[in-house]
Amino acid sequence: MSGLFLADNSWLGVHWSVMKVVGWTGNLLFFIRFVIQWLATERKRTVVVPLAFWYCSLGGSLLLLIYALSRRDSVFVFAYLFTWIPYIRNLYFAHRERRLNAPPAAVSEERAAATPPTRG
Repeated sequence: MSGLFLADNSWLGVHWSVMKVVGWTGNLLFFIRFVIQWLATERKRTVVVPLAFWYCSLGGSLLLLIYALSRRDSVFVFAYLFTWIPYIRNLYFAHRERRLNAPPAAVSEERAAATPPTRG
């Protein structure tokens, strides 16, 4: 039990550093994405992949890539080097679909907000 809490600068046998926190946060985001997807699917009773799944995937993969780079582990780096590409692509498609399916008034308001005022 003494090795469980803050013994020799470790907690649960892990020597913590900033990069360990980055790595564990990446793992946590990857775990949370599965919980999000599972709960959304259970709620709708059909397979659903919500936007939060893709955001957690992107965040988790980037944090794990940073951790892998800090460890200089080529196998680990390669495992996460390109995973962000489909996550960003899926987010792009999801946001594009939302924009295309938005009611015309909402689209007009978005365009008006994005258009700089003219000087006359």
